[in-house]
Amino acid sequence: MSRQLTFRLICLFLAIHPAVSVAQDSVISDAANADTAVRERYRGIDQDVQNLRKEFLKLSQDVTQLEETLLFPANSQTAFFVALDVGDYFTLDSINLKINGKVVASYLYKSRELDALQRGGVHRLHMANLAAGDHELVTEFIGKGANARDYRRKSTLRFKKDSDAKYVTLEITDRMQNQQPHVVIKDWE
Repeated sequence: MSRQLTFRLICLFLAIHPAVSVAQDSVISDAANADTAVRERYRGIDQDVQNLRKEFLKLSQDVTQLEETLLFPANSQTAFFVALDVGDYFTLDSINLKINGKVVASYLYKSRELDALQRGGVHRLHMANLAAGDHELVTEFIGKGANARDYRRKSTLRFKKDSDAKYVTLEITDRMQNQQPHVVIKDWE
């Protein structure tokens, strides 16, 4: 028999026997109720997932803040900044920073960053945890001096870190009298 003929016979049988038809309606109704229940359950699970996601994001923010507090406690923070006040005698290329004989930062400046520094911007070069006590800071500035000559200059600062946060500015300025850059290391108190 063909499928179409089989389907017609089943429909005729269901039409003739009302008990079978009622049972079929009951099965269809139960299937619809089960489908609705499954959809409601998935909606509930989806809502739970969204709530968990929100909680996770909040916890992630809290962990990040705690991590920063633990890694850089206020009493041991030391930040190093770079500022420029140069004109014709020096163009900065890069900076190397050593603390207590260990290289902690090296930075190669891009032209946009140099433009921002020359307009009065300040760059946070490095942030470190330093214990209270005496420390030695050695900076090396590399760039082009007057007449496009390669220029390299080292400066050293010995400083004492107490229990408060400390801020150090590495400022490069032009010296008119000898037409070369001068490095000034300022220790903020």
